[in-house]
Amino acid sequence: MKQASPTTKRLLSLIAALCLAGSAPTTFAQTAAKVWHVALCHVGLDHEPPGLDTLHETLNKMGYVDGKNLRFDWRNQRDADTAAATLKEWVADKVDVIVAFEDQCVRAAISTTKTIPIVFVHTYDPLVGGYIKSFARPGGNVTGVLSNFSLIGKRIELLKEIDPRLQNVLVLSDREDPYAANEVALARETAARLGVKTVERDAHSEADLRRVFADLKPGEVGALVVASPDLQTNHPHLIIKLGNDSRLLVAGQREAWVEWGALVSYSSDFPSAGPKAARYIDQIFKGANPGDLPVEQVSETIIKINDECARALGLTIPQSVRLRATR
Repeated sequence: MKQASPTTKRLLSLIAALCLAGSAPTTFAQTAAKVWHVALCHVGLDHEPPGLDTLHETLNKMGYVDGKNLRFDWRNQRDADTAAATLKEWVADKVDVIVAFEDQCVRAAISTTKTIPIVFVHTYDPLVGGYIKSFARPGGNVTGVLSNFSLIGKRIELLKEIDPRLQNVLVLSDREDPYAANEVALARETAARLGVKTVERDAHSEADLRRVFADLKPGEVGALVVASPDLQTNHPHLIIKLGNDSRLLVAGQREAWVEWGALVSYSSDFPSAGPKAARYIDQIFKGANPGDLPVEQVSETIIKINDECARALGLTIPQSVRLRATR
């Protein structure tokens, strides 16, 4: 029999290799079949964070599809302790990325893992909170989106503009919240400049809040602001109800407060944080180190007015406020 030439041998070897490749899963196929486990944490059972839906929608548009290559594991938690337990569960499961909405979940996530990527959303101040080394280079396993929470002074200014007769404002805070002292100081500073007195009360639980309002004397305060991100997140509906029952002008820290019955909100454009967070997640899936991804900030602010609430309080919203209102 005539021996095959070297060229023929190489051709036969290539055909055999291609046949074997077609009969076995390839590395690409194995990679494409990966289901990315995105674990999302938030504290506050009576509401969802405004960036949640926009984050989910953006991931879907990027090609991360639920039930195909995405496990969107959303958990709304009762309190910080429950969130910490859930985060330990996720770390044991070796999720691909943790999305922590607001500071209570961020603190719990950072204390639970130093290796799994963490993307924070709607935080107050990640630098002051000690979550990052700098905005340009966060470091470690953390990055995310900063929303401008420190707007309590603007809310008091807005309340005074709506009702120039305002003399006393109730400032609620939770002394266990690391940011509360700074927020109270900002409230005092703004109120003093406007000739308004602050009536400061500490509250942590639902019982604390009910006690604060039960102890208020008739006419003691005319308006309400909250000087604690944790308190705003944990009890928003109750705070609004108690404020309305006392016929106070309630100013909220997100648009949803107006939908729930507050007179006005002065806030960051929170939903716009969702797509930004989704892009971080996509970059991390593609191999980026979260500590090298600069922190982004939501800079646009939104004013929203509740006309029905204003009428119930006998107020006429000034034209100067209406012209600035976004909603």
